[in-house]
Amino acid sequence: MNYDKNENKKLCTFLLLWLTQSFSGLGSAMTGYALVIWSYTQKGSALMTALLMVSSYAPYVLLSIFAGALSDRWNKKATMLVCDTLAAMSTVVMLILLQTGRLQIWHLYLINGVNGLMNTVQQPASEVAVTKVLPKKYYQRVGGLRYLSSALNSIMTPIIATAVMGLAGMGAVVAFDLFTFCVAFLTLAFGIRIPEETAQAGEREKLSGSVKKGLSYLRQQRGILGLILFLAAINLVASIYDAAFPAMMLSREGGSERALGLVNAVIGMATLAGSIFASFVKAPKSRVRVICNCLLFSMSTENFFLALGRTPLVWCIGGFLGWIAIPLMSANLDAIMRLHVPEQMQGRVYAVRNSLQFFTIPIGYFLGGFLVDQVFEPIMAAQGAESALTRLFGSGKGSGAAFLFFVIAFAGIGVCLYFRKNRHIWELERTE
Repeated sequence: MNYDKNENKKLCTFLLLWLTQSFSGLGSAMTGYALVIWSYTQKGSALMTALLMVSSYAPYVLLSIFAGALSDRWNKKATMLVCDTLAAMSTVVMLILLQTGRLQIWHLYLINGVNGLMNTVQQPASEVAVTKVLPKKYYQRVGGLRYLSSALNSIMTPIIATAVMGLAGMGAVVAFDLFTFCVAFLTLAFGIRIPEETAQAGEREKLSGSVKKGLSYLRQQRGILGLILFLAAINLVASIYDAAFPAMMLSREGGSERALGLVNAVIGMATLAGSIFASFVKAPKSRVRVICNCLLFSMSTENFFLALGRTPLVWCIGGFLGWIAIPLMSANLDAIMRLHVPEQMQGRVYAVRNSLQFFTIPIGYFLGGFLVDQVFEPIMAAQGAESALTRLFGSGKGSGAAFLFFVIAFAGIGVCLYFRKNRHIWELERTE
């Protein structure tokens, strides 16, 4: 009976942490959504808008490998609180600049860089904190729940952000972001206890030694490394998609801020449905097969609908098909990581994973913005009214982004088929 009570207490602690952090995530997502629209309307450049994400991910990728080693040594709760506070302070600076009419694009690059740096340290600490407060049997359900919050945020972000911007301006969106931060901060500070291990001699090793242990673990665990590289390749394709997506939705014939919000909301609904399914479905016999099949289905559908569609309805169908299976993939990927990586190594291993798995994201954002502005839009602008490309992707601004979606659809399919043959990844099935 004591064991059951302890499990229930741990589960309640996780749910409180999840709910408040998700609420804070909604505020952050609303600010990010508003800034994408603001930056694109300022310059009309996909590359300059994509650089917002490049500046966020660059410090994350460059320093994650060290941040994980530090997070294994530092108090997890204190690390999360300090990082969130510094990120909130940068948001306050942005709000002041906005209200005084001095906000420039380069300010956002700098502020996003600070936020990315804070997330670099906070994220591995948060991952380990979840492991510490949660019973092992809930690992897969947690993956689904975390995508559930992401889905709800995706649905509500464009709706609430657009409404708040229309009624009170972007300053109100940022103010709401700060309010959600305060709720999450106070809950974590005074309402949640995260167990910490007693300091041992091994924790006093040099930082370089901790980093080497994370790298050494992945060299030995070729299956985990293979999965990380698989997701790194997928992230490259996905970030090119993310860079081109607002450019097409805001400028293509049939597109608008309303269309962008509508498709994002449908993507959120798809993710919500997939998250609910992933939260309650039994563990599959083959997690690797689920991961491979989900990603292949996603890459084989959405990009073609976005490329060849001409109306928000078709784009919404594509968005739904592209995202419905992603939560199930993520839940099984999360379960594999937690089941295979020892808890005392998770901070270091997750940090190395972040550097390897996410280094392709800033590259993809830069490539996506560059390819839209400098390659695919000029190609489409040079096409005649009767050319094959014009018949496929339309004409005018935004048609180049559609052409790019068509190309990355084949790239995504190729990545899935290539890594599906990796024998080291399939060996994880025998060792779980």
